[in-house]
Amino acid sequence: MAEVLVVVDATGGAPKKVSLELLTLARKLGEPSAVVFGGDVDTAKLAEYGAAKVYVVDDPEVEKYLVAPKATVLADLVKTKQPAAVLVASTQEGKEIIGRLAVKLDNGLLVDAVDVAEDGTTTQVVFAGAVIVKSKVTKGIPLVAVRPNSLTPTPAESSVSPVTENVAVTLGDADKLATVTERVAEKKGSRPELTEASIVVSGGRGVGSADNFKLVEELADLLGGAVGASRAATDSGFYPHAFQVGQTGKTVSPQLYVALGISGAIQHRAGMQTSKTIVAVNKDGEAPIFELADFGVVGDLFKVVPQAMEEIRKRK
Repeated sequence: MAEVLVVVDATGGAPKKVSLELLTLARKLGEPSAVVFGGDVDTAKLAEYGAAKVYVVDDPEVEKYLVAPKATVLADLVKTKQPAAVLVASTQEGKEIIGRLAVKLDNGLLVDAVDVAEDGTTTQVVFAGAVIVKSKVTKGIPLVAVRPNSLTPTPAESSVSPVTENVAVTLGDADKLATVTERVAEKKGSRPELTEASIVVSGGRGVGSADNFKLVEELADLLGGAVGASRAATDSGFYPHAFQVGQTGKTVSPQLYVALGISGAIQHRAGMQTSKTIVAVNKDGEAPIFELADFGVVGDLFKVVPQAMEEIRKRK
């Protein structure tokens, strides 16, 4: 069975959810092999989701420069290992890596896929979910960037300790044109990361102001979830753009998604419609969000949410 290279994103050694999604998809195409750039990673977790091999690229030269060295390392791996496909997360960095890799290999590529079939055909959701497209690379192997939160990662039926192989790195002058001069760690709060959270509470234009977003944060903290926002809310300055959920923001797929004062425009729905359970609170009974919601409350969120929080506290 041919290998399928999966580029792993990890935080503190723990593979991110999107990497487990990629390994789940990779099992449909062949035998997953994880590619890890820098530092330690939980290989047992990778094996649990099907990784039979782990290629470790732990060279300071790779981390010293932007993106280009990673594409070069992947290109060398593709040439030597002859994999059936390469999967990366469809993040800003992932899309740049896969784009550079496609150029190096003179290969086709596909981005923002939400599924990959056994024959390499990908599914892409475009125009904010209005159209579903089936695409396939016509030159070379499938090089695919998969949108995070497109599926539920599932462990492999059986797993063994993966074979770990250290990858030697040889960089050219073209890989060293952009140097990283400083790295600043993003300050993390007590809330889970938005794209990794199992519970997300989002606020929209109906929240009314940045001060009123404290109510959204309070409910999220009470539920142990992350805070999100619609584009209307972030454009209005109610909450930072980094927390925007939607077509031009982040895609989430939690077990519970609570939409407060969000009308449910197609742009927002594209980023959260795969959530397992959707609860909406909006004073407009005709709001499109109710077409998608599993449970809906037509009412003033400033009356509904405090009552809900009071009941939650009683049950804690």
